[in-house]
Amino acid sequence: MLVPIALESQLAEQGKMHRLGREAIQTYWDNAMPPRLTIAPGDTVVFETLEASYGNVAREAAQQAPAGLDPELVALIAAGAYPKDPEHQGGHPLTGPVSVEGAEPGDTLVVEIVAIAPAAWGWTGCRPGGIGLLDDEVAQGDRYHWDLRDGKTAHFEAGIRVPLAPFCGVMGVALAEPGRHSTIPPRQAGGNMDIRQLTAGATLSLPVLVPGALFSVGDVHGAQGDGEVSGTGIETEATVTLRFDLRKGQTIRQPQFRTVPQPSVPAGPYFAATGHDPDLREAAREALRGVLDYLERERGLKRTRAYILASACVDLKISQIVDAPNWTVSAFLSLSIFPG
Repeated sequence: MLVPIALESQLAEQGKMHRLGREAIQTYWDNAMPPRLTIAPGDTVVFETLEASYGNVAREAAQQAPAGLDPELVALIAAGAYPKDPEHQGGHPLTGPVSVEGAEPGDTLVVEIVAIAPAAWGWTGCRPGGIGLLDDEVAQGDRYHWDLRDGKTAHFEAGIRVPLAPFCGVMGVALAEPGRHSTIPPRQAGGNMDIRQLTAGATLSLPVLVPGALFSVGDVHGAQGDGEVSGTGIETEATVTLRFDLRKGQTIRQPQFRTVPQPSVPAGPYFAATGHDPDLREAAREALRGVLDYLERERGLKRTRAYILASACVDLKISQIVDAPNWTVSAFLSLSIFPG
């Protein structure tokens, strides 16, 4: 979904359309950080975002082309070699912060996702000792470079196609607590929630915790399954268009959102595997193992590639939470992604 050129021009003339580029990249939450842009409620901002590796994947491709990759795609990846920044703190590269006039603690910031246009490429990886659900079972790291050039699907090996459904993994406001805070954990202020249903047309509401709200965005994924099981979705650069509004005096406890129908979500039928354990994480791990076993056995993928594919499109769901002592988690894999 793109913003019509006529509408963008009209908004720009009215002073209601703004742009914020990569000159505003930062990697932590801090309510003392000066805003890079100040807007009024009702304004629209076009953000340029950087992918989650802070340009490292592109820099590596520029130095040595990944084996077996289309040279034209390699050139597109290498062109995104964002300069390494010694101030990079290890968190997500976020564009912002944006201050909203009149926003005060106790208000609600409403963010309408107008459009998300991903780059022509993306990547998903796994590695020993990472944050993924089964990274302790990975003997050697792996990374897959996705071709997103057709704008509709992400191309995987063996003819597998994952529908694109781009969303922002990180959208949030500054915390009330002073100091620098990591972007990794999601919080009351939003942040790294990785909610794949926040695609174009959806609306996110965030509690305002500091004057101006100080909103930042980044970590766009071309697609992702519920759970982001390897620790990465289809990580990609993007142009993100958001419209902001303010609900004065309306307080919410945690982020809330409204979705729209998502026709790009993979359709059934599904293969699903279950896991049962008193620990929710262990139940999820067992369900995921069942899907990876299936992808190895029935689809001929090596284990790390099965893991990477699962992170892009397998949905973890809590099937029951009341039958003590065990939780039940199911892992759903759409069979529509496979050729034939």
